[in-house]
Amino acid sequence: MKKSNIGAIIRKEFNRFFTDRRLVMTAIILPGLMIYLLYSFMGSAMSNMYSVEDDFAPTVYAVNAPDSIAALAQEAGMTLTDVSPQEAEGVRAQIVDKQAELLAVFPADFDAQVAAYAPGAGEAPNIELYYNSTDADSAEAYAMFTAMLDGYESSLVNKFDVNRGVSADLASERDTAGQIFSSMLPLLMMVFLFSGCMAIAPESIAGEKERGSIATLLVTPLGRGELAMGKVISLGCISLLSGASSFLGTMLSLPKLMGAGDVALEAAAYGAGDYAALFAVIASTVLLLTGMIAVLSAFAKTVKEASMLVMPLMIVSMLVGVTSMFGDVHAQLGWYCIPLYNSVQCMSGVLAFSASAAAVGVTVAVNLALAACMTLILRRLFNSESVMFSR
Repeated sequence: MKKSNIGAIIRKEFNRFFTDRRLVMTAIILPGLMIYLLYSFMGSAMSNMYSVEDDFAPTVYAVNAPDSIAALAQEAGMTLTDVSPQEAEGVRAQIVDKQAELLAVFPADFDAQVAAYAPGAGEAPNIELYYNSTDADSAEAYAMFTAMLDGYESSLVNKFDVNRGVSADLASERDTAGQIFSSMLPLLMMVFLFSGCMAIAPESIAGEKERGSIATLLVTPLGRGELAMGKVISLGCISLLSGASSFLGTMLSLPKLMGAGDVALEAAAYGAGDYAALFAVIASTVLLLTGMIAVLSAFAKTVKEASMLVMPLMIVSMLVGVTSMFGDVHAQLGWYCIPLYNSVQCMSGVLAFSASAAAVGVTVAVNLALAACMTLILRRLFNSESVMFSR
């Protein structure tokens, strides 16, 4: 097997791809750009839908509001407006129509009932709060007023405090970023990498069969193994560029999508070793996916048929990617011998700062070994006239 012949195939594929502006635009530029624009728009839209202004001061309509509550509401930045029991029904209708934010109905002698109530003896005084959870302003008003009432209740019968003046959450921003990235990105990366391979490999194998140009390559002095290896390597590199474009678009838009920029931007917490491990896993996964799609495409007569044959593999790949959202990363190395699942587990481990060098090594080795097997199978298919020249 000559390296020069493999290099010639790689150069041919690169030249075919990079001289076609349509392919470059649809496979590399558009995926990342569309993901960035879509995720950024979704994040901004959801942020505007479920958030309120920083200077938001809710108006609370109250029936039988005592002076003590009115003073607390004013201190909390809320405006308390007295209404009669007869007007309460109209206020509830306004809340349904999102014209009012909150209605609080107190017992007629609330302060006296509170003073006379003994915990565990009888029924405690009840305050009725009416709000609209689909209205961001109403939901925020409810949260603010409930927090104020909880504080008032604690001040009346404060037997003990919990975590007074102490920050009890020991998780760092690094841990939070790791949890977020490890649950979301493996699934997204599997989708992006598969989409990149899907956009390139069927066109290169089934497309050339459909156009008849594969026959010209097969009658040249090139070895079938050299042709297969050159195809897999070149298509893998191009697919990696497509996946990198999608990954970059996701990373840039993630702060807006999550609405938590400080946490999302903690990607700087990852070191050079983490990025190197992630790249090794991604690169080996791309070669494996490219090999699998290339083998399936070799059985197809047209690009459309190749896309249909690859569909079950795409479904499996996405289902495997979903596993990153459930459960912890496995410590047993046996799990890292399962194709595709090992890549998802390894990416989750790296992003959660819990991956071991052995797990990364096993994953990369298994992926490369299976990619080599796919190359050998593709070589056999290139040697089969019934497969290559079927109509």
